[in-house]
Amino acid sequence: MTEITRRTLIGSAVAGGASASVGISVANAAAPRANQQVPGLYRYRIGEFEVTALYDGVWHRPIDDKFVRNADFSDVRKALSEAFMQADRLATPFTTLLVNTGRKLVLLDTGTGGQIAPTAGTLDANLTAAGVDPKAIDQIVISHFHPDHINGIKNADGKLIFPNAEIMVPELEWAFWMDEANMAKAPPGLRLSFLNFRRIFSDIARDVTRFQPGREVAPGISTIAAPGHTPGHTVFAVQSGRESLLVLSDTTQHPALFARHPEWQPIFDIDGDAAVGTRKQLLDRAATDRMLVTGYHFPFPACGHIVKTATGYEHVPALWQPSL
Repeated sequence: MTEITRRTLIGSAVAGGASASVGISVANAAAPRANQQVPGLYRYRIGEFEVTALYDGVWHRPIDDKFVRNADFSDVRKALSEAFMQADRLATPFTTLLVNTGRKLVLLDTGTGGQIAPTAGTLDANLTAAGVDPKAIDQIVISHFHPDHINGIKNADGKLIFPNAEIMVPELEWAFWMDEANMAKAPPGLRLSFLNFRRIFSDIARDVTRFQPGREVAPGISTIAAPGHTPGHTVFAVQSGRESLLVLSDTTQHPALFARHPEWQPIFDIDGDAAVGTRKQLLDRAATDRMLVTGYHFPFPACGHIVKTATGYEHVPALWQPSL
């Protein structure tokens, strides 16, 4: 039996192309490259709710041996290679979620505002492609205050992007990032997040609604405390009728690393031990209950299921549906 290798596959394709050209007219019209993707949005239903995943681009984040606090960098590089990613960069997609409850348009997190990486910041264009005017957004609900989740509240000139939306944030998150003592003792990288928080919220603080986890922020959208990534990090349960969706926010960053290796503590988890406990608890719940989940940094359109394995968890993407 002939062994099938990459070389034999390529050779067969070339030979097949040559034989097909003998005696057969082949179209050779030149076509320009498109050089861009189609709009990044995907709709699905949760009961009577319509959910739209909106792609805000990707950041190819450089990483080094300090990226995971409690893992050897060779193991991290191996995990990246097994996921077909670059060994020194973490592909970090951004996917916000728009929930149409029939009465309200609720946006869960606001993306990067085009202020994180040149390959990110497509939320505005994808909202337009989805036929949604930013002025029509009724509520913005924030999971936590890292820049890639709150920068989309304002553009680079400081103007509100969603001028009619009520902005809702976790109470504990607000208290942590507002605290001057916390900012004073923060390392330089984290201090930038404190300053960014003030840039976004200082002039609109009186108009921001703060909530305690465990309450509904809109009918059918509940909040769940998920500390560790940040002190007030929050996830969401979206439920309509008998169907539900667990919005994991940043509980598990890229699943190829932090679902498969749930004990790993990336440098951006403020409390690594608490983040690991939260991660396992929520992923166990999702796997046991066979819940539909979505993760902010999962590969777009970021929805699927979680399966528990002998050593961690796997993300199984949901089948793309051509209609709702």
